[in-house]
Amino acid sequence: MSSNRTKIINVISNNNDASKNTARLLIYKLSSKGFHIPKSYDNKAELNICIGGDGAFLRTVHKYNFPNIPFVGINTGHLGFFQEILPENIDEFIDKYIRGDYSIEEIFLVRANIYTKDKHFQILGVNEIVIKGIKSKVVHLEVFINDNHLEKFSGDGIIISTPVGSTGYNFSSGGSIIYPSLKALQITPLSPISSRVYRSLLNSTIVPGDIPITIEPEYRYENSILVVVDGMELKYDNISKIDFAIAEKTISRLNFDKNMYWNNLKSKFL
Repeated sequence: MSSNRTKIINVISNNNDASKNTARLLIYKLSSKGFHIPKSYDNKAELNICIGGDGAFLRTVHKYNFPNIPFVGINTGHLGFFQEILPENIDEFIDKYIRGDYSIEEIFLVRANIYTKDKHFQILGVNEIVIKGIKSKVVHLEVFINDNHLEKFSGDGIIISTPVGSTGYNFSSGGSIIYPSLKALQITPLSPISSRVYRSLLNSTIVPGDIPITIEPEYRYENSILVVVDGMELKYDNISKIDFAIAEKTISRLNFDKNMYWNNLKSKFL
């Protein structure tokens, strides 16, 4: 923590009883150490503390538009890849934070530029952006990497995931785990169909983050496409193409244990 700190910390909690109780305790302990905890989100804060599970973390990041303020998470949920502090370790966390005993990790985001017949939209995702069919319909997609045609995909959809998102929906769908500091995106098929007409890769493909990925729906299916960003569904009419790349924008989080990532992998999956 810098010597010219603002002493303002945002505490953001979901509505679970365990989270609200943890938030009250945390606010009391931080206040006793001289920190100010605003009642509403303060853009001048030095730290965002998010209490809940990974879903709460993702909703917070989107709600406050991917702020430059670093995050740290207290886990009152189930998985907790983003939420690395346990409620019983709050005192240790506060002491380490005051001493500056932590590192700051950069989290890469996936950016999608969505083009319709007459409009252009840009969205950001922390974990992934998924292209799938409305009402679970099969989708038919042309996939290009750096303007080179890769495949004529047919199936339930395609996941474009970030390194931090590789352990989520991507991993559950058969994708690979990518270390968070690697600047790359992963293309993972959802229930791909391989036939004489559609030749779909059956496994995920990892692409350097500076190489664009383009997905174009077949024109007759352009209104059957659903875009899902970190679990939130978005609908656009007349989609002509979607370009994906690692975003220039990043978010950051505090890391209090250099071995936390590997410990998380083992404890959550093995």
